[in-house]
Amino acid sequence: MSEALLKNVQEMLNEEKWTRATLNNYSTNQFKELDLMLKEAREARVYDELKKICDEQLGHTKNSIIALYLSGMVALSRQLIDDSALITLVNIFVDNHKGNIVKYLCERILDYGESKFALRTLVDCYKNDNQETAIYDIWERLVKVDLEEADIAKALAEHFEKQANLESAVDYYKKALHRYINKQLFTNVKDIWEKLLEYCPQEIDFFLHVQKKIAKNISEDKAINLLQGVYASCMQREDIDTALSILKLILRYDEKDIQARRDIVECFRKKYVAHSQLEEYIRVSNLSQAYRNVHEAITDFEKHIAFDKGNFVYHRTWGVGRIAGVQGDEIIIDFAKKRAHSMALKMAVNALQTLSKDHIWVLKAVWKKEKLHEQVKTDFVWALKTTIRSFDNACDLKRIKAELVPSVLSTGEWTTWSTKAREVLKSDPSFGVSPENIDIFTVRERPISMEEKLYNEFKAERNFFDRAETIRTYVTQQDVELDSEYFTEMFAYFSGYLRSYSQMNEQVVASYLLVKDLVGRYPHLGTGLHLNFLEIFEAIEDVPALFSNIKDNKLKEELLHHIKLFVPKWAEIYVTLFPYSLSETIILNLEKEGYEDQLISMTQSAFENYREYREVVVWLFKNEREEPWFKKAEIPFEKQLITLVHVLDLTYREIENHRETAENRKINKQVYAVLFKDSLVNAFIDEADTDTIIRLYTLIQDVKDLDPSDKLKLRSRILDKRPDFKFFGAVEKTVVTRGLIVTLAMYEEKQRQMAHIMEVEVPANSKEIAFALSLGDLRENAEYKAAKEKQEILNATVAKLKAEIERAQLFDPATVNTSRVSFGTKVTLLNQATGQQEEYTILGPWESDPENRIISYLSPFGGTILNKILGEGFDFSINNEKMSYIVEGISAVTI
Repeated sequence: MSEALLKNVQEMLNEEKWTRATLNNYSTNQFKELDLMLKEAREARVYDELKKICDEQLGHTKNSIIALYLSGMVALSRQLIDDSALITLVNIFVDNHKGNIVKYLCERILDYGESKFALRTLVDCYKNDNQETAIYDIWERLVKVDLEEADIAKALAEHFEKQANLESAVDYYKKALHRYINKQLFTNVKDIWEKLLEYCPQEIDFFLHVQKKIAKNISEDKAINLLQGVYASCMQREDIDTALSILKLILRYDEKDIQARRDIVECFRKKYVAHSQLEEYIRVSNLSQAYRNVHEAITDFEKHIAFDKGNFVYHRTWGVGRIAGVQGDEIIIDFAKKRAHSMALKMAVNALQTLSKDHIWVLKAVWKKEKLHEQVKTDFVWALKTTIRSFDNACDLKRIKAELVPSVLSTGEWTTWSTKAREVLKSDPSFGVSPENIDIFTVRERPISMEEKLYNEFKAERNFFDRAETIRTYVTQQDVELDSEYFTEMFAYFSGYLRSYSQMNEQVVASYLLVKDLVGRYPHLGTGLHLNFLEIFEAIEDVPALFSNIKDNKLKEELLHHIKLFVPKWAEIYVTLFPYSLSETIILNLEKEGYEDQLISMTQSAFENYREYREVVVWLFKNEREEPWFKKAEIPFEKQLITLVHVLDLTYREIENHRETAENRKINKQVYAVLFKDSLVNAFIDEADTDTIIRLYTLIQDVKDLDPSDKLKLRSRILDKRPDFKFFGAVEKTVVTRGLIVTLAMYEEKQRQMAHIMEVEVPANSKEIAFALSLGDLRENAEYKAAKEKQEILNATVAKLKAEIERAQLFDPATVNTSRVSFGTKVTLLNQATGQQEEYTILGPWESDPENRIISYLSPFGGTILNKILGEGFDFSINNEKMSYIVEGISAVTI
């Protein structure tokens, strides 16, 4: 069937060439017949062969109608960016006034996604047919895909305005406004701005966003001109707070603006009309005096105006207080431990921090702890808004935690609470992020759409791959508008990398993959760039390095997919990239496509060169050791375990020498878990012969930094299974001159103590220091001094514990020697003065408990009886009293 189809197409092309069929003979029916052939070709899976035949025809007959249509439609169905064949075909029939065919061709193009060319051509057709209603429908589609089209957006807005459909009119006016700003057509911008100010005056965030673009793309003077209209609208609605923010913005652009300065004074008078010291504070701040810097004057005024009866303040030593009264230049403040404190106004302005009644510090001071705890724990949005607003409406989670833990929430409660808080901050439109720092959250006075929220996050992010994740999240939003100003700017960021680059780096390759994916899903986004992946790939100088630098797993997977699709020797590249990706995708594709030999060779090479491929060895062992191809590598299990022990030892040494510490810690942790936590070594030793056990045990004993308790447990395991096993090189020890003999139980207890201090007490102390520092002047800061003293105690305790643990040598109960008094023995002594027997257990200083007659071998009495044998007598003096003993019994202690 496929051969017959291709032969038929070739004959049609030849007939077309030799008969030179005129355009007048064509109708839509001929193209419908060609569509049936395309359907057959798709079902027979000969699209590529069909396109090849047509492209060869176009090489010598560039206006072949059949070839242009078939080649163009195949390209369109494959979502190839090149649509030149169909454009040529449509223009041929446009020039020959074949309207019906032009409309049919345009509609076929649009079957595969929106196209600016097809939509504009359809508009011309409908104009010729006087189909006005159809024109508006096409215009709406065109405005969504042609992100530079401003005049049509304005025409649509006027159309809906006449129909009293103000919601649609406003939407299209906004689109037109952004596009005229990009074209720097201020007259058009001003006309639409005034329209929008009439229809949606309360959308202040929109106007503030747009004015930034006007200031940047046109001029700051023009932005001021338009903001004055917004200010007038706010005053008309008596929205004083917004009016003040607009005036501050105008003065930021032009601090010499006399009218704006006069207006801001009048705004303050209206806002604080009931304030007892209003006019006095206007006077002392020189707010209305032109000689004073306007920004300094505003700051000074706002500091003063906060000092009025009933308002709250904060002092670094006395904490939160409430202003009881203002008398001239003096204010009276009630602090919790300092009532009716008098302070000069000038000093108060400099020494005190004014707080709103909803400030988290005020709530901590005024509310009952139980009430605040319940409110914070149950109402996440309220708690987040309250805390963020308390600190100039800019706060990260670290600061939020410092304010709530442990004063309101416990450390355990914070873990659960913060997870939910992060979800709220991400999804709730009441919260935004700082344009300068993605980690700083703000509270929005007016909720914003999720699209704008994501756009703001995109702008705040500084990392390329974080931005890639954000634009992916953006397009997954329900009813997302890809013709919005937000998406246009985000998309342009990535397509910009493809328009101008001097070197093929990870950003360019990632941009290509991302843009291609978006254009594939939304064809109207076509950038006009004709880039070929194979050309891009061949321009990469160091593929593994570039692959490693792509810090986005989805883009890495997409790059691997493209390599397999377009690069002839993809399997070799997959093997080269595997150590840099450890991707299951690589393994599965090589396995699926029959490259088993490459997998075997790669595995053998990794184990032979484990120093270089340590992470690969661990990954393959954990994830693939049961696969048939892994077993065909014929690496004995003993060698696999020995290689892992070598990797463990190597990573310990690398960590000690501070080489790639983070990476080596991660590998070390994985190997340790495989060998010891998963009991793999124990299981292997249980079944191994004596020689194998000796080899593996000796190797593990030589791992210097492995926890001695693990070595001891392994030794005990061997003795449990093989009681007669002899450990070569083991020497009987009764006294250790260097180090400290300890039991396993106490060794683990000391480790737990140090872990608790490092993981719980030290972080808590660091938070206390940070909080104390935030209180200001350290000279009179009692909280800071107390926190620093505690820090010194903790550091000393950790240093002591660390030194002791490093000296510690674990006692092996299997080596206890009862032929003489030694560590781990119980000794029975006859007191010759009293004739009574006394029993003592000899352990170390960590286990010492004299009340229960557990004596340290390092104590004076322990040192005296150490190494004594049965029947031996000795004397011991304490507090000038001499005692004589005879050793009557020595037995091993159960530890």
